[in-house]
Formats: sequence, structure tokens, C-alpha cells
Amino acid sequence: MGLASGGAIAKESNQKPDIYDNENKHVDDPTRIVTRLGLGSDYNFESEQMGYAITGSIGLSEAQKINARYHPETDEWSLGGSWLFDFGIVNFNFGRSEYEDGSNFNNYNIGTFVPLSVFGIEPNGWQIFPMAGFNYNEGEIAIEQQNASSFDSSLNEYVLHPTSSTGGYLGYFSLKPLDDKYTIMSFGGASVGSNDYFGYWFGVGAGYKFTPKDSIKLMGIVSDNDYGSDQKLVVSYSHTFSVE
Repeated sequence: MGLASGGAIAKESNQKPDIYDNENKHVDDPTRIVTRLGLGSDYNFESEQMGYAITGSIGLSEAQKINARYHPETDEWSLGGSWLFDFGIVNFNFGRSEYEDGSNFNNYNIGTFVPLSVFGIEPNGWQIFPMAGFNYNEGEIAIEQQNASSFDSSLNEYVLHPTSSTGGYLGYFSLKPLDDKYTIMSFGGASVGSNDYFGYWFGVGAGYKFTPKDSIKLMGIVSDNDYGSDQKLVVSYSHTFSVE
């Protein structure tokens, strides 16, 4: 009896934490390791233009994946990787963003999502993922000609002033399944850095799961930083090929 109990205890102690159970995580869980392809369409209220984006991830193991995103209309892109640990997931990304007035920046960041549900914290059914990290931005800010007397003027309405910043960010992502099909979501955060850099972002939306591998989301997103601002309505579809 003692040997049997000891064996059971040993077996239980060798079990992996729930955070590695990618199969049973919600489809929009940011700590989920999967191979997935997505296609989204967006309308930007700032530029009054439509666009689309291609996103994807490749699961390398139960704890590692590669992430990528490309927005052909604006030549925005990002590439990075994720590593899952007992406490949460660590992400590294680098990418480029551009705005209609010519402002642009390259971004490098490393940060983490920590699922509070692993610690038994899930208020009113909300799965909450605090996030924090460090980032570095370098790029060009568009300055109107009348405010740019110290820079070379041109025929353009704006001139581009090079700038860079090192800093950090704090935020969260949360989701609440309403049933097996429908989910509501929200997120938000802010970033501060050197050279008086400041930015923020937030959004709300809902998702619908057609099948265990196919889902769609509708999100409203607002973001603003030293380089520019966006107000977008995004509809996206994703298909999961495999779960690690």
C-alpha cells in the first residue's frame, strides 16, 4: 500500500503544470503554442483606408514557437519567437511600423504574459494575462514644416526627424468565454522611454469559434505614440493546423 501510494505521489509530482496543456487552452490564449495561419481585414479611421494582414505561428515544440505578421498595405511587419515557462510565456519580437505622414520606426522588444489562472485567479470567469517588458525604438518622426526650422526643408508638408528611445511597457490581455463558441476580450497598455517617449494602446472585441480549429474575431483598437496614431476596426480569421 505504501509503495503504491509512493508511486502515485511520484507520478503526480512529475506531471507538467497546466500552463503546458496547449490542447485545452482557449483558442485566443496568448500562451498557447500552436501552428496557425490567419488573415485579417482592417479599416483605419485615421487614414480612412482599408488594409489586410497575414499572421502566423509555427510550433517548434510544446514550449516554443515562431511568430510572424505582415501588413502589405503599409509594409508593416514583425517577426519573433516565444518560449513557454512555468510562470508564463516570454516573447521576443522585432518589426517595423509606418504611418501615412511618413513617420516610421523599428521596434525591438522582449516581454512576458503571465496567466493568472495558473495561480487560481479567474474573477467572474475572466482569464487575465498581465504583461510587461522592455523595448527599444528607432525611427523618424514627421514634423510639420513650420515647426521644423532647424531641419532641411523640402517640397513635402513634413520633414522626418530621426529619433530613438529605450524603455519599458506594462499592460494586460483578458478574455472571458461566454459559452463553447463565443468569447469577449479586452486589452490595454502603456509604454514609456527615454527622450520623453510615451505610447498607449487598448482594444475590445469578441470572438466566435466555428470548429476546434477555425475561429473569427472582431476587434476595435486604438493606439497612439510619438510616431503616430491609429484607430482601427479589425476582422480576422485563423485556422489552427496543429497544437503542440
